[in-house]
Amino acid sequence: LLGIPGTGKSLTAKMIGGLWRMPLLRLDVGALFGSLVGESEERTRRALHLAETIAPCVLWIDEMEKALAHGGLDSGTSTRVFGTVLTWMQEKKAPVFVVATANDISSLPPELLRKGRFDEIFFLDLPTIEERHDIFAVHLRKRRRLPQDFDLNALAAASEGYVGAEIEQAIIDGMYFGFNDNEREFTTQDILKALAQQVPLSVSQREAITYLREWLREGRAQSASFQEVREAEDQFVRLEIGPRK
Repeated sequence: LLGIPGTGKSLTAKMIGGLWRMPLLRLDVGALFGSLVGESEERTRRALHLAETIAPCVLWIDEMEKALAHGGLDSGTSTRVFGTVLTWMQEKKAPVFVVATANDISSLPPELLRKGRFDEIFFLDLPTIEERHDIFAVHLRKRRRLPQDFDLNALAAASEGYVGAEIEQAIIDGMYFGFNDNEREFTTQDILKALAQQVPLSVSQREAITYLREWLREGRAQSASFQEVREAEDQFVRLEIGPRK
């Protein structure tokens, strides 16, 4: 799962485990590294063995690039850990479904991203206006507010370029605006004010988004947007096959 922070990669991994009713194991690759010679590789083998013992399960490798993008800067430890993970992914027999997330793929080894290593690579782009509408509704309900009490269309339009995490934070900030103003109930205008005060990641990480979208155009990744999948399906013509009259 590729995408800038806040687009829902971690949530997607958690939902896979929940929908399939399987144990979800989160592998923090940064915690695998130890100070002693061989300790990192041993920790990696133990973690992967634990996943096989618990199987069937979902193994979530979180922010893979943080540990596997160091190259030769640590006397080859990262390379050996990386090799251990790759070998296990290729040869594992236990039913362990692997979900890896990455914010920055530019420095990941190409052999990790080649076709066949993962069944598929998905790109989580910025949410569409319909998706932002739904995200606002979800987070308002989460805070025991009725979505119909807010102008979701205006909020969705004003939040173009914002990721889900930024939308949630805008709601939280809007609640504070209302509370600080004589402890009144917050409104659509408070959330709009909070949005206007944010600098979205789509601005600060424009180059990263452009790079990932280029991957999508080249066919090196698939879009995780339901709307784009639906639009692609609409391009096919349904044929009715029946007996000749």
